[in-house]
Amino acid sequence: MRRILSLITGMTLFAGLTAGCGLNAAGGDDGLTIYTARDKALAESVVKDFEEANPEYKGKVRLLTLGAQEAAERISAERGRPQADIWWGGSSQQLDHAANDGVLAPVPDQVRDRIPERYRDEQGRWVGEMILAEVVFYNDQMLTPEQAPKDWDDLIKPEFKDKIIVRDVAASGTMRSIYSAMISRNSTPDNPEPGYEWLRQLDANTKVYAANPTDLYLRIQRQEAPISVWNLQDVMLQQKKSGAPFKPVATTSGVPQLIDGVAKVKDGPNGAAADAFLDFLLSVDEQKKLGEEHFQIPTVEGAGEPSWLAPLGLHEMPVDWELVGGKESEWIAHWSDRIKNQN
Repeated sequence: MRRILSLITGMTLFAGLTAGCGLNAAGGDDGLTIYTARDKALAESVVKDFEEANPEYKGKVRLLTLGAQEAAERISAERGRPQADIWWGGSSQQLDHAANDGVLAPVPDQVRDRIPERYRDEQGRWVGEMILAEVVFYNDQMLTPEQAPKDWDDLIKPEFKDKIIVRDVAASGTMRSIYSAMISRNSTPDNPEPGYEWLRQLDANTKVYAANPTDLYLRIQRQEAPISVWNLQDVMLQQKKSGAPFKPVATTSGVPQLIDGVAKVKDGPNGAAADAFLDFLLSVDEQKKLGEEHFQIPTVEGAGEPSWLAPLGLHEMPVDWELVGGKESEWIAHWSDRIKNQN
């Protein structure tokens, strides 16, 4: 019953959102509906470029910003009457789960072939749009580089108690990936308890869980606490857009790097528009632009490495993403039920 009520509430909300922007409801027209976990300004910029390149869709693209896990659950719940054409922004683990659940359609061959095999589903049911680095960052008006944590394990030291704010985990693909990477890093495949213990100590040092990314940014800027963990792209975008005093840390043991992707929803209202958007989004020119202006690390062959990346001095942390993919739901449910706010 709770799932049914949630779906009805969500569909009512979506109808209100589309009506509010003066567009027709999804289905039966020639528009395009995108569920996205991307930064809102970034997504709107891409849509503007897409509409300029494809004037037949001008004024017909609808964006609904959701957490990646919220988008995954919504697309699954709508499988009987899909409302979205595109799911833009989700981890490879989330996209794999959705593909195996039968709610995604293959992307066009010419789009798939631009992405190296290691960055896409082998059946072409989703493709990686970018490599997303997950980082520790801090407010550099509150801490000096010497005072800031140098590695992930510093976050559980006593001196950082109540100095950490975390975006609530369950609804966020970014946070689910970071926490799962920390469990995998500290555990063996058959025994996650050492990883759970690491998260218990992090929970004890966490001052508050922020409801969403915007809440997280505001709390850190208001100096409620100086430290958090999040994806590098959004940290850099906040620096650029609002002058946020955020500084990413080149953690000693490296940064988890996951594939963040995009997919076409199976039986979405407007498949042709979905194909056109994927072809545009994953073009070399658009990916180069996103890399330089919006801090993306592109997967598309030929797009190259953006100029701002090397000076940060980041290196990759080894993570068994296949293990994470199989265990993430179990691990995050355990954290939600038995660790969060209990230490």
